[in-house]
Amino acid sequence: MRRVVDPRRGIPSTDAVLRDLAVSPHVAEVGRDRAVPLVADAQRRARAGDLDPGAVVRTVAAQLAALDPGPGTRPVLNATGVVVHTNLGRAPLSEAARGALVDAAGYTDVELDLTTGARGRRGAGTLEALLAAVPEAQDALVVGNGAAALLLATTALAAGREVVVSRGEMIEIGDGFRLPDLVESGGARLREVGTTNRTHLRDYEQALDRTGADVGALLKVHPSNFRVEGFVSSVPVADLAGLADARQRPLVVDLGSGLLEPDVDLPEEPDARTTLRAGAGLVTASADKLLGGPQAGVVLGRADLVARLRRHPMARALRVDKLTLAALTATVRGRATTPVTLARRARDGQLRERADRLAAALRDHGITAEVVPHDGRVGGGGAPGIPLAGWAVAVPEPLAAPLRAGRPAVLPRVHDGACLLDPRCVPTEQDDVLVRAVVAAARAAQPGR
Repeated sequence: MRRVVDPRRGIPSTDAVLRDLAVSPHVAEVGRDRAVPLVADAQRRARAGDLDPGAVVRTVAAQLAALDPGPGTRPVLNATGVVVHTNLGRAPLSEAARGALVDAAGYTDVELDLTTGARGRRGAGTLEALLAAVPEAQDALVVGNGAAALLLATTALAAGREVVVSRGEMIEIGDGFRLPDLVESGGARLREVGTTNRTHLRDYEQALDRTGADVGALLKVHPSNFRVEGFVSSVPVADLAGLADARQRPLVVDLGSGLLEPDVDLPEEPDARTTLRAGAGLVTASADKLLGGPQAGVVLGRADLVARLRRHPMARALRVDKLTLAALTATVRGRATTPVTLARRARDGQLRERADRLAAALRDHGITAEVVPHDGRVGGGGAPGIPLAGWAVAVPEPLAAPLRAGRPAVLPRVHDGACLLDPRCVPTEQDDVLVRAVVAAARAAQPGR
C-alpha cells in the first residue's frame, strides 16, 4: 500500500522562515515582532490548504518587503570594499558579539560579584578579557569611544597643566573635530614641539626644561588617518618613554585604530602590546576599528595611571553600558574571527571567485556586469594608503541610486562612470541577497517605472 505524505509536513518552522536569506534582511529592517505574526499567518494558510507550503517563505518575504520600516537606522550591504566604514557604523559585530548583546539585554552581573553578592568591579569580565589579550597592561578601562579615552587621559593627568605633543601629530579626526580642541576642552593646555614633518627627542627635552613643573604628560599620537612621506622624522615610543621616566612624567600614546597585538598584514600599524613593552604609561584606542567591536574607547597601561582615570569624575560621564561591555568582551575573545579581520584578510583568489559568480548571476538576468580589479581599504583611519587587493563587479552607474534606496539598501562605490560592487565586506551567505537587490534596482531604473 502506497503511503500518502501529508503536504503540511513541508510547512517550514518559524525559525527556518526567519533565517531564510529571502526573509532575514527584511526582519532586520522591520523587527522580529512585526515579522512573526506574518509567518504565523502564512503557516496557518498553508495548513488550511490555502497556500502551498513551498510558497510560505516567498509570501512572508513579499509581505515584509511591503512594510514601512519606520524611523531609525536601516541595514545596509556594504559593497564599497571599505572594511571599517565610518558612515556605516564602522565595525560590523561578530555573531558572538551579537549573541552577547541579546544575552545582556536582561539583567546581568555588570557590577555585581555573584560569589559574595556584594557590589563588584564594573565590567570585570571585559577587563579580564582585555588584560588576557594584552598581558603587558596592569589595568584597563573602557569608555564611550576613542576620543573619550584620550580626553579622559589628558584631563585626569594634566588638567590645568601642559601636554607636550609633536606638531606633526596635531591631527583632525572625523567630522571636523580636532585633537587640540578635544584635549583643551578638558582643561589641559597643549604645547606643540618640533615641526610638521620632523620632531626630535631634543624638542621634548627643551619643552620640559622650559616649563617642566607645568607639564602634566607627554603625548604621542599615531597619525592613523594620513601619511607624511619624504623628509620626515618622529621620536620612537621607547625613546620618548625613557625621557618620560627620567622626568617622572606619564607618557600617553594614542593608537587610534585599536590593534591589541602585532599583525603581519599591517606591519606599520602600532599595537597595544608592543607600545606598552616600549615603555608607554598608557595607551588609548578605539574598539570599533581594527579590533572589530562595538563603539568604545579602550585604555590600557600602568595600574596607578588607570586608577587616576577611573577615579576622575569625568569617568562616570564617559562610561559604557552593559550591552557595550558584553559585545566588547565577546569581540576581544574572538578577535581573530571578527568580520573586520576576515574581510581585510580575504584573499584575492577568493574574492575573484565570488565576483565571477555574482557577475554571471547578474548577466543571467540581462544586466551588464563585468569583473574588474578593485582595491579595498581598511577604513576608519586605519592603515592609510595600504590597498587591499581584490575584485569588484562593475554594473551600469544608474543602478547606484536605486541600490541605495532598495530594501535591503546596498552601498556601492561609484567610480569612473561605473557602479562597483566589491564583495569583500558582504557576507558570503548574503551573495544571493545582493544579486536580488541588483536585479530589483535594474527594474527600478528602467524608463517609465
